[in-house]
Amino acid sequence: MTRSEKFTFTGSDGHDLAGRLDLPEGEPRAVALFAHCFTCSKDVVAASRISRGLVERGYGVLRFDFTGLGGSDGEFANTSFTSNVDDLVAAAAALETRHRAPQLLVGHSLGGAAVIAAASRLPAVTAVATIGAPFDPGHVLGLFDEDARARIERDGAAEVVLAGRTFTIGAQLLEDVSAQRLGPVLGDLKRALLVLHSPIDQQVGVDNARQIYDAARHPKSFVTLDDADHLLTRPRDAEYVADLLSVWAARYLPEPAPATAEEPDEPGGTVLVEETAGGWLAQSVQAGRHTWRADEPVGVGDDTGPTPYDLLLSALGACTSMTLRMYARRKKLALEHVSVRLTHRRNHPDDCAAVGREGEDPCRVEGIHRVITLVGDLDDDARRRLLEIADRCPVHRTITEGLTITSVLAEQAQLGRSQPMD
Repeated sequence: MTRSEKFTFTGSDGHDLAGRLDLPEGEPRAVALFAHCFTCSKDVVAASRISRGLVERGYGVLRFDFTGLGGSDGEFANTSFTSNVDDLVAAAAALETRHRAPQLLVGHSLGGAAVIAAASRLPAVTAVATIGAPFDPGHVLGLFDEDARARIERDGAAEVVLAGRTFTIGAQLLEDVSAQRLGPVLGDLKRALLVLHSPIDQQVGVDNARQIYDAARHPKSFVTLDDADHLLTRPRDAEYVADLLSVWAARYLPEPAPATAEEPDEPGGTVLVEETAGGWLAQSVQAGRHTWRADEPVGVGDDTGPTPYDLLLSALGACTSMTLRMYARRKKLALEHVSVRLTHRRNHPDDCAAVGREGEDPCRVEGIHRVITLVGDLDDDARRRLLEIADRCPVHRTITEGLTITSVLAEQAQLGRSQPMD
């Protein structure tokens, strides 16, 4: 079960800034700090979907509203690009105090430029990713027509309409973004960099990605987002970005601590399954620090992962193979390789006859057909014994020996009530 909590901290100018910290069940593999686009908020669709996707893959993510935006205090008119960078540094410090320092920075649009500028001030950061980011922060000046810029420069601040909303823009913002130069910063970044950009981005042209990439030193990577729009409004685009970030960043994170060799008290752990973006039946499955997907085939679902029965067969097959390997090692058998092929079937006539229900209507018998291939210099007695041992694997026994499933609602579990529902 993922956790989401409010995360309020003091920004660079002393105002309370509103954030949200999303965490996976258990210890996250790393914590990311997400910077949203210009005049957006932490809850903009791209930020929320990408954050959720990263959490499903074992990351913790902090996203927050910059000063004067969303739920944060302060006046947006008094902010600048530099103050946004300072807010990012303040967020990282608060995150380190309360949880752990961020190791991954992710920035969308102008937020991408901000994370590049902030990275050198955050020693724990090992990887930086930008999404549709401008090479020159002054790119935002293109959002204002000549009349608006003249009013801002003349009066020190003026109201402008951006994406259908009215904002008060201060003159210091225009001056500050005009003075920024990211080229030297990128050349001395000393962090892994991933540049994500759509070739049809209408707000920030894809040539910005080329300039960012050319200015940076290795390790650096560029991935095109094909036909995505600037705000990544389609769920599948945000899901794709989360997938990329998860796999790419893992290469630049410290190796996780090895699992202990102690035997667990129970034969298995806890698995979390919950709905995820990318398909109306798509599920995210998390076991410890491992995550994968489940779905149904096209026609029922969207085929983004194996079906529930595929996963059941996988569990039995993996347990069978592991059990045979451990037995062969203990008995010093010359078993070179094991493979297990499994098929799930329903209402097979032979199955009905075998349990004395032939001719019943309906006869519903479910079965799993398991074919085990053993490679090695094994005599007939060893092969017969290994086949017997296959039926003793823990998953096989769980499925066949009186398995009970107790279901409770989450609120009951929190109250400590575990009796089954009527």
